[in-house]
Amino acid sequence: MAIDFSFGPEVDEVRLRVRQFMDTEVRPAEEKVRADGDERDGWIGVILELRVRAKELGLWLPQMPKEWGGMGLGVTAMAAVSAEAAKTGIGPFVLNCHAPDEGNMHTLLHWGTDEQKEKYLRPLCEGYTRSCFAMTEPEVAGSDPTLIQTFAYPDGDEWVINGHKWFISGARGAQFAILIARTEENPEIPQARNSAFIVETSWPGWEIVRDVETMSGSHNHCEIRINDLRVPSANMLGERGQGHLLGQARLGPARLAHCMRWIAQAETALDMMVDRSLNRFSHGSLLAEKQGIQWMIADSAMELYQAKLMVLHAAYRIENGLPFKTEVSMAKHHVANTLWKITDRAIQVHGALGYSSDTPLADMLKQARWSRFADGADEIHQMTIARNTIAAYKDHGTTKAATGDLPL
Repeated sequence: MAIDFSFGPEVDEVRLRVRQFMDTEVRPAEEKVRADGDERDGWIGVILELRVRAKELGLWLPQMPKEWGGMGLGVTAMAAVSAEAAKTGIGPFVLNCHAPDEGNMHTLLHWGTDEQKEKYLRPLCEGYTRSCFAMTEPEVAGSDPTLIQTFAYPDGDEWVINGHKWFISGARGAQFAILIARTEENPEIPQARNSAFIVETSWPGWEIVRDVETMSGSHNHCEIRINDLRVPSANMLGERGQGHLLGQARLGPARLAHCMRWIAQAETALDMMVDRSLNRFSHGSLLAEKQGIQWMIADSAMELYQAKLMVLHAAYRIENGLPFKTEVSMAKHHVANTLWKITDRAIQVHGALGYSSDTPLADMLKQARWSRFADGADEIHQMTIARNTIAAYKDHGTTKAATGDLPL
């Protein structure tokens, strides 16, 4: 039987080692930082210490090839690792497989020149630098990159860039950005309008205006002003006019990587929901014995099961070179909504305690809300799924290819 939903022993061994590391070292370190006042310097210090430990344990950079200092794990194996690491707040940072650096590493690996890889990818893999991905703009719809207004024009051996970006995650502390800018005025197709550049954030013309305050506080999602920023022509990433293609190639697997981490958070919320129901007595019985609570638990369990299957199948398709755009859109939409619903139900079962800051649930819910528009709003993914489903029927007389192209 070719279908097998278990991981091979080598992947399972890594998964369990990651789990043990998170349980015995990372989570206790997180708790200590929070007890000490939750200061930024405290978080940076503990991440750096734990990164040394991750290297000692052979758990460093799981997503990158061994020749770049990584573990060489495929996309499916990364689902197992990420789902364990993200059960803590800093686990992905400790292993150096966090967003946006993870997506930028893959982008540089597949699109960068040898010189660009040595200058920007290697220190990123070694953990000496941070990066960001600068595409979203406040003046135009983020879900349509063909509308980007940041403009770059050639001037000798340089490009001069002017524009405005915001919600650029990880911009504070990043040594460089992969910046998407418009380089063509009237291309034959709108998707050929943009190009990608590697921009060092210390260069004149790159200005961080502010860390945009969100409903869950400040999380290094920055507004950027770009004024007459001069970039060497050698720092164009990919070919001229390939910015849209590069961005979509980066965002597909990156969306799935988010889903892997969200599964960990959804599972944590479900565990807390069940634990609360087994320990809270009201109106003559435990909450776990009441049908209304059981329905919330049942719905959450089914949705999480679906989420795990969708992520694993989409990862399988990426790893085996199969078309994956529809499957990733489905997973992104479903997992984001599952995270929101399960966390919300967990708060409901906890009552006032869940609404307070005495448990992590309130903060988890505020964080979960962004998942439904980050890397493509729900409605954009639904539009993509519908378009691909209609196209499959037109081409083949059946929608089978648009529903996972599974053998049933």
